[in-house]
Amino acid sequence: MIKDAARTTIDDAVAGLARYDAILDARSPAEYLLDHVPGAISTPVLDDVERVTIGTMYKERGAFDAKRQGAAIVARRIAGLLEGPLAAIARDARLLVYCWRGGNRSGALATVLARVGWRTAILEGGYRAFRRFVLDDLERLPGGFRFAVVTGRTGSGKSLLLERAQALGAQVLDLEALARHRGSVLGHLPQNPQPSQKHFETLVWDQLRSFDSSRPVLVESESRKVGQCQLPPRLIEAMRASVCVRVEANDTVRARLLLAEYPHFVEDPGLLARRIAALAGQHGQATLARWLALAQPGSWEQFVGTLLSEHYDPAYDRSMQRNYAGLAQAQSIVLEDCDGDALDTAARALVRLADPGALASR
Repeated sequence: MIKDAARTTIDDAVAGLARYDAILDARSPAEYLLDHVPGAISTPVLDDVERVTIGTMYKERGAFDAKRQGAAIVARRIAGLLEGPLAAIARDARLLVYCWRGGNRSGALATVLARVGWRTAILEGGYRAFRRFVLDDLERLPGGFRFAVVTGRTGSGKSLLLERAQALGAQVLDLEALARHRGSVLGHLPQNPQPSQKHFETLVWDQLRSFDSSRPVLVESESRKVGQCQLPPRLIEAMRASVCVRVEANDTVRARLLLAEYPHFVEDPGLLARRIAALAGQHGQATLARWLALAQPGSWEQFVGTLLSEHYDPAYDRSMQRNYAGLAQAQSIVLEDCDGDALDTAARALVRLADPGALASR
């Protein structure tokens, strides 16, 4: 018996994303890159140029000519998908297909897939419905969690401790990992571009919805932006109203941790100079020149220490006192050294303070 593709609402689709063996994004590669449903693979039925061409034809020559030309392109593209990326999909797989609005592009692909014999569903409203769902959820979800905000001056190992806390079983929202940025003027990661704002929000949403609301969520004390990615307003509000845990480390430990985390600046002082130039408006060219004079073999720790004491520490202290009310009552842990044992010890202390149930369950 020949079956047609079913249709599913965004509520049902999100509630059961895990039940699909493959989620297929029929939009163009550029649309997919901007944002997509978590776990979706790009299976475009029109590429970026073809999408513009067909759209222009629709406006200038009418629907019939545009659809006729588009159908020919789509048919060839679907044939390539069946012989290529979809060839290995098992016959009993369940597939979810979407495009921008759940219309022609997803309909064409889903119809063929269903006629082949796969159990296929089309997402009603397409990506547009998914995007509205994410934005609505980001208004609601943050208020349902107890956050434990991990504070500490730049270089105190917060990100490393959160990584280890997660391995110990704690729930961790690592915003810098999701944003692919370390959250400062020097935080850009070479060869690792940041996600779009839309995709960052999807990543945050996907992480939040996986958490158990009965347990605390550890998160670093970020500002409103991590690089170019802006935190959802309700999330930053919830974080700033939460309890804090302070990580302390001496200047030597901090300098060594930072040098280990930013080797690209040691390898390319020119890159460092270009990044530091962004601070000229705050400190002036003479100060920047003095800092950069230290950025050379034998003086790297002095350079980092100077940058911390003259820029990062004062800026961080002002921001924290202004934005995180729980800082005054924060309990502290101390990172004694840079090695793995010291990091593991501090991570366990962090989890004992923020989420003792995580250790008890292991």
